[in-house]
Amino acid sequence: MTKPKVAVLFTKPETALDDYHRLYELGGASEYLDASAHTIIKDNISWHYPFPSANTTPWQLEAAITGLRGMGYNDLTCVQNKTVVTDAFKGEDLNHYVPIFKHHGVPVLFNFRDEDMTWEFYKPKRKMLVLDQIFPEGVKIPDFFHGKNIVHLPTIKCHIYTTTTGAMKNAFGGLLNTNRHYTHSHIHETLVDLLGIQQEIHPGIFALMDGTTAGNGPGPRTMDPVRKDVILGSGDQVAIDAVAAKMMGMDPLSIPYIKIAHEQGLGVGDPSEIELVGDDVSGESWGFKVGGSIHAVMGWLAWYGPTRIFQKAVLHTPLVHVANFWSEAYHDYLHWPLKERKIYERWLEESPWGRLFARYAEEGTLLPSTAPVATS
Repeated sequence: MTKPKVAVLFTKPETALDDYHRLYELGGASEYLDASAHTIIKDNISWHYPFPSANTTPWQLEAAITGLRGMGYNDLTCVQNKTVVTDAFKGEDLNHYVPIFKHHGVPVLFNFRDEDMTWEFYKPKRKMLVLDQIFPEGVKIPDFFHGKNIVHLPTIKCHIYTTTTGAMKNAFGGLLNTNRHYTHSHIHETLVDLLGIQQEIHPGIFALMDGTTAGNGPGPRTMDPVRKDVILGSGDQVAIDAVAAKMMGMDPLSIPYIKIAHEQGLGVGDPSEIELVGDDVSGESWGFKVGGSIHAVMGWLAWYGPTRIFQKAVLHTPLVHVANFWSEAYHDYLHWPLKERKIYERWLEESPWGRLFARYAEEGTLLPSTAPVATS
């Protein structure tokens, strides 16, 4: 059996765009993506505020677009989603995506707007682990996703519910609607189910992962950003998450969503069975840990602790709005002004990646336009 490839490169701001293009080649993107299919670009906005390591970086996004166009994938669309604590419109603005989309002629659709796409019941071909039980009336996914390639753009970071979050978790917001919080008690199995669905509906899947600044701590928002200067690419969503987890200092097969997906044959989660190409990262072990926070404790109580017996009384009634407001207030009105904004401003001044981010704020884009030429 051929080992899946995960391409890993150390990079710097001066070469990051070219290095991302190399990841497509090293990771064999053209072997995974259908050249005749439309391609969805699925960026990651974990927090609408531009906190380093939380969101797809503008250089990651621009390189993803220009690299695809350079390989002949001209029909591109970005799809955004919302969560109960993130604003997609605010996020794509504050993280400087909008000028990139306009410059390169990439339309943006929002999976929560009826005029952009509709949600239809989908009957998976493979046996589901939990989704059919969580949604007994049927699993709904966006009609727009069928028959299209998808390129995921996650970052390397910790997550309070899944330990790490990357390529597999990036499908969560795109494929499930705003009731996806029903799945949190079975989040690992949910991610595996979603990967199975992706492999059924997408002719090709690839991921470009940014670890130029990686997130340690109780992510995906309240983290300690650490400069790591690394980027990854792969068509095996399990393998790329496993390699990222190993670099973070964790045993990938101790993380349930990676282990289950590996056992289900949806990808390879055992690092010994993965071919690393590019730079040597065998010595990388960062000692990242999720750690704790008030939000993490509240989340544990809600989804896994003894108080989970009240889930239906809260999540399926208007009381859910109280929980949502708590989360929004905790992150946006407490943490951002009192802590994370200061970290972000220091990153802008002191980190070369922060200064590259500031260049995008000033210049909009850094590469020539690849927008298709209109024909009369």
